[in-house]
Amino acid sequence: MTAVASDDGDELVLVDRALADFPADPRLHFLRGSLLAGIGRPIEALASLKAAVDLAPDFAIARFQLGFFQLTSGEAADALSTWGPLALLPEGHYLRTFVGGLTYLIRDEFPQAIEQLRLGIAANEENPPLNRDMQLIIDRVGEIGSDAGTDETMSATSLLLGQFSGRPN
Repeated sequence: MTAVASDDGDELVLVDRALADFPADPRLHFLRGSLLAGIGRPIEALASLKAAVDLAPDFAIARFQLGFFQLTSGEAADALSTWGPLALLPEGHYLRTFVGGLTYLIRDEFPQAIEQLRLGIAANEENPPLNRDMQLIIDRVGEIGSDAGTDETMSATSLLLGQFSGRPN
């Protein structure tokens, strides 16, 4: 997997080769989905992320990212369904807290969303890129709140669609 981090453009080829040898490795499917999303191939990315979760239903970060991908693709109900098992994570686990924040966001309950996302960031020491994405959401929600006096309103889904354009972390 270290070779994949080389950023020489061959990452997807390397992951596909590894998947040929280890087709049941959910980490490889997850990595493939993340790479595909990053290069703008959302249909294939979704299939790879789903494969990771199908192979390892308890692979929490893959489950979170699949739900996040679904949410940023405008499929809030699918995201909530995908995230359901994450409610079994311990209280205070960053993924469970992020799901809580994003659930508030789906309901356009922005102050509660911001509070939960901030708590998740504070609890997350293992995935800094995810913290950056959650901070982007907080920043965008804050912008919406400062525009509250205008006629422009934005739903949470519109916010996320504009912010992330279907890319998981």
